[in-house]
Amino acid sequence: MREKNIFRLFEIGVVLKGANALLEIVLGGLLLFFNVGDIVRAFAQNALVEDPDSFLANHLYGYASHFSAQAEFYSALYLLSHGIIKVFLVVGLLRRKMWAYPASLAVLALFVTYQTIRFLGTHSIPLALLTVFDLTLMWLVWHEYRRMSKEGGLRS
Repeated sequence: MREKNIFRLFEIGVVLKGANALLEIVLGGLLLFFNVGDIVRAFAQNALVEDPDSFLANHLYGYASHFSAQAEFYSALYLLSHGIIKVFLVVGLLRRKMWAYPASLAVLALFVTYQTIRFLGTHSIPLALLTVFDLTLMWLVWHEYRRMSKEGGLRS
């Protein structure tokens, strides 16, 4: 694969990770400032009035009923912290800052480790796909770091 194509994949991967980070920040903010469990339960109840056998509404209602205020707060902090860290790293990578490459590799390695442990307990296909994406992004970041180091094109 040509270097230009690899670099393009690197940019796409970093931008996708940035979009994911912004989504995490928005969702974390919603969880922090709104009682999402109550909103989901109300939505599901309205849907169940129209169709008592609604698969989605029944599952959403059941899930929201078990979602405590403490779980919402923890989830909000988790999403906000992950999102902020990722945005910080994405900006560094897009600006080609030297510190961003090893820092991104370390953070992605932590994410991959956590996701792998979670996958072993849940067997979640989306989690497996996210882990594969993060591993691919790690390779792209490592490859770009090596290439830029050789060319001396990194900024402090």
